[in-house]
Amino acid sequence: MSIPGHIDPVPVPRPLPMRSDGRIDLLGLSRDDLRMALETAQLEPKQAKLRAKQLWHWMYNRGVTDFELMTDISKQLRPWLAQRFVISRPEVVTAQVSSDGTRKWLLRSDDGQDYEAVFIPDADRGTLCVSSQVGCTLNCRFCHTGTMRLVRNLTPAEIVGQVMLARDALGEWPSQPEGRMLTNIVMMGMGEPLYNFDNVRDALKLVMDGDGLALSKRRITLSTSGVVPLMARAGDEIGVNLAVSLHAVTKDVRDELVPLNKKYGIEQLLQACADYPGANNARRITFEYVMIKDKNDSDEEAHELVRLLKQYKLPAKVNLIPFNPWPGSDYETSTPERVRSFSNIVFEGGISAPVRTPRGRDIDAACGQLKTSAERKSRAELDRLAEEKQAALG
Repeated sequence: MSIPGHIDPVPVPRPLPMRSDGRIDLLGLSRDDLRMALETAQLEPKQAKLRAKQLWHWMYNRGVTDFELMTDISKQLRPWLAQRFVISRPEVVTAQVSSDGTRKWLLRSDDGQDYEAVFIPDADRGTLCVSSQVGCTLNCRFCHTGTMRLVRNLTPAEIVGQVMLARDALGEWPSQPEGRMLTNIVMMGMGEPLYNFDNVRDALKLVMDGDGLALSKRRITLSTSGVVPLMARAGDEIGVNLAVSLHAVTKDVRDELVPLNKKYGIEQLLQACADYPGANNARRITFEYVMIKDKNDSDEEAHELVRLLKQYKLPAKVNLIPFNPWPGSDYETSTPERVRSFSNIVFEGGISAPVRTPRGRDIDAACGQLKTSAERKSRAELDRLAEEKQAALG
């Protein structure tokens, strides 16, 4: 309702994502933006509303990218749509499968940027690790991705496209909750999700939409290295589970491992966790703690971790992650005995502290190992691989 004497602001539509071929990418658009794209292409409003509903169903419930397969849209309209629009998927440059079943995709965007996604199958679930940026700006010392420069944020289409691609690869269309292999999503791939807040939020809204991919917010976890000012907003506007890359309990060690700590210290971070909307014993905050030999793995640090989490009355779970080595790293993995002792102390303090089993190490897909092969191989080699893949497809 308008307030007398007040002029309501006119919403400014976001620019539609045009590809290099001049077509608009419909993937990643909200319902309103999808309808607006059709209206902008001169469909009359009533027709645009109907077609937007049909397209939404074909994209997110059926996983269809070819307009010719959309049988409830007239044959005359399908080529009109194909001339103006595209329903994208990331280009797969390489796809690897680990000996433990973990899958890793090196993906390339329409403008030639490379990023990675990882699918981790377990007996009772399948988790997709999704990237939010090309590169990263945080420079965490233990993380291979942190040695990359930040190139740009991924768009909503590129973020949700990783989910769509995984569903394609797993044969999980039409979309349905029962019998899925891909049951969980973690925003723990390349980049800091909260530094790409709007695009991550909009992509996850599409993933959680009940008329499409329909993944519950309780099945989605967003990980942050501690961007304190945006944590409450994430709880309010996205509402998914929160994971925090803690990795140390003292200022000096966390300053080294997670340089963002110099801006937002441990106390500020833990208070933001205590204030996170929706956190409770049923929805605990996960604290990621990479175990590095002689750096952060002593019994004293385990006791201090328990003390801190109790001081802030946090409903917490601690994931202990054996450090995954990568070429050029200065660190070593804690011994199994040291990890076990650390875990026991935290458990005895009344806080769950399971040790995460490394997955996909043989294809550099484990936690902290993601770094696009674009930085390990020459561009010419990647282009050659892509050409060979295209030739094989005919």
